Amino acid sequence: MLTVKSFTFGPFAENTYVLYDATGECVIVDPGCYDDSEKSALSGFIAEHKLKPVLLLNTHGHIDHVVGNKFVFDTYGLKPLIHKEDLKTLRSLMTVAHLYNLNAEASPEPSGFLAEGDKVKFGETELGVLFTPGHSPGSICFVHPAQKIIIGGDVLFYGSIGRTDLPGGHHQTLLDSIANKLMVLEDDFTVYSGHGQKTEIGFERKNNPFLN
Repeated sequence: MLTVKSFTFGPFAENTYVLYDATGECVIVDPGCYDDSEKSALSGFIAEHKLKPVLLLNTHGHIDHVVGNKFVFDTYGLKPLIHKEDLKTLRSLMTVAHLYNLNAEASPEPSGFLAEGDKVKFGETELGVLFTPGHSPGSICFVHPAQKIIIGGDVLFYGSIGRTDLPGGHHQTLLDSIANKLMVLEDDFTVYSGHGQKTEIGFERKNNPFLN
C-alpha cells in the first residue's frame, strides 16, 4: 500500500511529498524545503519512519519545487528525474532566486529524464508518468492507478489550475493537458497538488470554473 506524506514548505507554501510503501523504500517529490527547520522536518520524518529514499522526482522545474534538490542530493545522494522540456527551467533556479532575493543552491543536473508512459518503480510500487505541459513546458504528473492517487504538481488545484504567465507557460496547452490526461480519469482519483489542499477529479469536473 502506498502512503503519501505531505509537507508545506518555503515562502511559496509549496507541497513536498514523500511516497513510501511497506518495504520502506520511498521517493521524494518536489522538495521545497527552504530553511534548516524545513530540511530537518523532511529528513527527520524519513529517519523516524526508517525510510530509504531511492528516487528524487520533480513534477517541474520552478524554484519552489526544486529549491530542496541540493539538500536531497547532499543528504541522500539522489539527483532529480524530470521531463527534458523543463531542464531549462531547472537550470534557471539561481537566476530566479536572485530575482526574488532568496537564498538557494543550484540543483544537481538530472540523473535522467521522464516522459509520457514511463514507469517509476520503487519498493512494491509503480507510478505512471503523464506529460501535462502548460504550467511549464515539461510539467508531469505521477499516477498510482491502484489507489487512484495523482501527484499533480501545479497542473490542477482545488477549484483552480496552475498559472500560465511564467516563461514557457501556455493557458490553452494547460487546459488541453487537464482535459486529455486528468479529466479522463474516474471521479474518485485524488489529486495531491503542488499548493493547497488535495482534491478529487470528480469535484473539479463539476466545480472548477476554469474547466466549465
